[in-house]
Amino acid sequence: MAAKTKAQDIIDNNAVAVFSKSYCPYCKATKSLLSEAGAKPYILELDQIDDGAAIQDALEEMTKQRSVPNIFIGQKHIGGNSELQGKKGQLSQLLKDAKAI
Repeated sequence: MAAKTKAQDIIDNNAVAVFSKSYCPYCKATKSLLSEAGAKPYILELDQIDDGAAIQDALEEMTKQRSVPNIFIGQKHIGGNSELQGKKGQLSQLLKDAKAI
């Protein structure tokens, strides 16, 4: 339960939240795209924290997505890297709406 609360707290308190793993190439692509767009996401590297596996389990329960990156913009679940890359044309507006840029 603590992991779910922590994940929800991160989502609620950040315009852009990315749950990531430091070695994941899709996570790197996501972080790069968000950076290029001018966003400063809150990034949680699940492989570098003690409760990372529990948070990943909680995110799966919340979003039905187990894979990383698990991306939220404006408290809305975007999906993973493929979904984010597919929204390149709308990304600037999504970030503005979320007050992330």
